[in-house]
Amino acid sequence: MTRIDYFRDPKAPKANSVVPSVTVVVRDGDGRLLLIHRTDNDLWALPGGGHDIGERIGDTAVREVEEETGIAVEVEGIVGLYTDPEHVLAYDDGEVRQQFSICFRAKPVGGSLRTSSESKEVRWVDPADLDDLGIHPSMRLRIRHGLDEARGAPYIG
Repeated sequence: MTRIDYFRDPKAPKANSVVPSVTVVVRDGDGRLLLIHRTDNDLWALPGGGHDIGERIGDTAVREVEEETGIAVEVEGIVGLYTDPEHVLAYDDGEVRQQFSICFRAKPVGGSLRTSSESKEVRWVDPADLDDLGIHPSMRLRIRHGLDEARGAPYIG
């Protein structure tokens, strides 16, 4: 399945669904950030995905990181809540989803890098190299917030 991310684009289609989801900021001991090269939109992103019925949201974060990257993590906190109605995701099956994402901060506790059906490449990226990657503006916002360790309260927007 492919998708197109629309962010504050007046030509964006109207949303017809909302699905709770997570993204996760994971940094290794060298301060590098765990990123995936997504198969559905060909952009670099934080690992994450949809919340499943019967699952605690923190467990969603742990599961999604492991599924997409091979890295086991432990959740440490919340970076923010990202619910901008001007950010919609249009899928080729006709779903147009308003973004509703809780971004967590987590630390790696095991595993090794591997790809999945959702990630054609997975790597630890030095924050100084982020400008060299194709990253959607909404994801850059989460990354910026996640890297700002002096930030007090979680972002709500």
